[in-house]
Amino acid sequence: MPKKVTPLSHTQLVNAKPREREYNLSDGNGLQCRIKPSGARFWIFTYQHPHTKKRSTLGLGSFPEVSLVAARNRGREARELVEQGIDPKEHRNELEHMEAERHEATLQVVTGKWLLVKSEQIKGGRKLSSKTVQDIKRSFELHIFPKLGATPLHKLTAQGTIAVLRPVYEKGSKETVKRLCQRINEVMRWATNVGLVTANPLAGITDAFAAPDVRHLPSIRPEQLPQLMQTLASASIKHTTRQLALWQLHTVVRPGEAAQARWSEIDEVNNTWLVPSKTMKMRERHRVPLTPSTLAVLAAMRPISGSREFIFPGDRNPQINANRQSVNTALKRHGFKGKLVASGFRKIFRTGAGEKGIFTFEALERALAHTEKNKVVRAYDRGDYLEQRREVMAWWSELLERAFNGTLTAADLAPPTPENVISGKFGGT
Repeated sequence: MPKKVTPLSHTQLVNAKPREREYNLSDGNGLQCRIKPSGARFWIFTYQHPHTKKRSTLGLGSFPEVSLVAARNRGREARELVEQGIDPKEHRNELEHMEAERHEATLQVVTGKWLLVKSEQIKGGRKLSSKTVQDIKRSFELHIFPKLGATPLHKLTAQGTIAVLRPVYEKGSKETVKRLCQRINEVMRWATNVGLVTANPLAGITDAFAAPDVRHLPSIRPEQLPQLMQTLASASIKHTTRQLALWQLHTVVRPGEAAQARWSEIDEVNNTWLVPSKTMKMRERHRVPLTPSTLAVLAAMRPISGSREFIFPGDRNPQINANRQSVNTALKRHGFKGKLVASGFRKIFRTGAGEKGIFTFEALERALAHTEKNKVVRAYDRGDYLEQRREVMAWWSELLERAFNGTLTAADLAPPTPENVISGKFGGT
């Protein structure tokens, strides 16, 4: 029959005298107070390892910092773990490791890990461009990391994060704040999913700010094309920039796609520009019908860049493509600041061709390389309407030439009689 142990009292612990060698005062149920020769007192819990059956000892803190009552509570918790087949020492080490990881999981460290994963994810058949990755990283470095970067995720609060974003919002950068809220929540959702935090306290921070005003890119009406074309012809603009502007106008591709045009992509036999998926915003290959006007742009650039990779080479370094912002800069300098940007060329085209009323919706959307958002429709309709688009682009180039020559009339833009409309139905059966 095991020896009955009399529970300790606070007075016993206080009055216990140190000896030449350390000794233990037992409270029962494996809880003991170890008295050191120095007089220091430490709580220990002795138990049999649930798996190895070896005798083990778990430290529970020092007396009087850990009171008798607190030590008994800790001993009881350890004993319950043993009864469940869990080694309390291993359990505590795991908890301490997890807590250390939580404190090491700062917003800046975790954002770096998240961005590494995000940059490798494929959505819509493509990865994020390196430019987009750098943009995301830079936005955190500018607005978030200076004040919150060293904060462990589990210590982030909605109020604290909103306070950091508020000055950015009050400066008028509402769109920036909207993107930052979205991005920081992506980080927190990822951290929750991988177990770094148990909940996302920042889920509702977007609601603390009014939505930014929707601002459309400035553009002009098709009737104003003569002014634009005459400016491009007569203004003091570098030759390559002028030809790049004309290329963008006639092909209605996006500025970055136009700037990256390569000679190897030009199919002179079929008068087509084959834009690879890596260049396109939507990462889908795009065919652009070439007209006499676009072929004239190529002829104008051939003496300058015909032996190089890019049709429109960089100004300082001809080994790379021209800056995608060069046309925007030219427009600002020559009277179109706040009125028109290079991306607005596409809007002029879509407005003029749409109002003309002789082309199908599908042909116009494909000309702009827009992707059908309805997945079912997209699955059934994989055509690029190239032949219809040849008619569209021929009409558009002719319109631009009339604007350039000063012969553009209202009739050129007005809808025709119904019998001239080119009909077509989207999707099919």
